[in-house]
Amino acid sequence: MGSLREMLPGSFVERDRKCGKPNCRCADGKQLHHEFLLSAVWEGKPRTFPLSAALAGHVRDKVEMRKRFEESAGKIANLNLRRFLRQKEEK
Repeated sequence: MGSLREMLPGSFVERDRKCGKPNCRCADGKQLHHEFLLSAVWEGKPRTFPLSAALAGHVRDKVEMRKRFEESAGKIANLNLRRFLRQKEEK
């Protein structure tokens, strides 16, 4: 499952957008700027962190790692609850 200390919270976002400059190549809406972002709660507030293209794949993997971990932890918790309820009924 990978190293737990490498997991990242939040969501990985990849999008195309206009920059707002009237003379930019993106002004007509055809050649938009591509950007990568990490969206997460930091110090109690929602934040968006821009990422370089070089970091994008690495960050995407670390966010997915956390999602897989949470899915696995949820399955384990449900199994534990089922076992607990079965033991409770037996007493």
